[in-house]
Amino acid sequence: MAASRETTVAAYIEALPAERRAVIKTLRGLVKKNLPKGYAETMSFGYPAYVIPHAKYPDTYNGQPLCYAAIAAQKNHYAVYLMAVYQDARLRTSLEADFRKAGKKFDMGKSCLRFKKLEDVPLEAIAASIAAVPPAKYIAAHEKAKA
Repeated sequence: MAASRETTVAAYIEALPAERRAVIKTLRGLVKKNLPKGYAETMSFGYPAYVIPHAKYPDTYNGQPLCYAAIAAQKNHYAVYLMAVYQDARLRTSLEADFRKAGKKFDMGKSCLRFKKLEDVPLEAIAASIAAVPPAKYIAAHEKAKA
């Protein structure tokens, strides 16, 4: 599935086939349960995204709210986008170690963690990565990277 044209997260999820809908609902619940206060759920670039709203941080390079995480049902896999893990080598090392401990294959590009089914990933490790960075810390890291 390419980026969706849906304008709400509920519509995005409803448009998915039943099996894919179940996985995305699970991922959404995981993110929302572990997301630090201050982030907001929205649709961004065609996917459910968890962002710092413009009201809290308007100065972004692309005019979009600053994205912290996103989830997607792609054509051949699922994806969890973890921007803070991409920014912070310690978070990435920790996530990789958690995958190794769980005996799972770690398939991650810059920020995109890819997998075929939920059983392929340690959900607790993803939850810990989501919970790891409050908005103020994420903004500070973003500002540092921008400088």
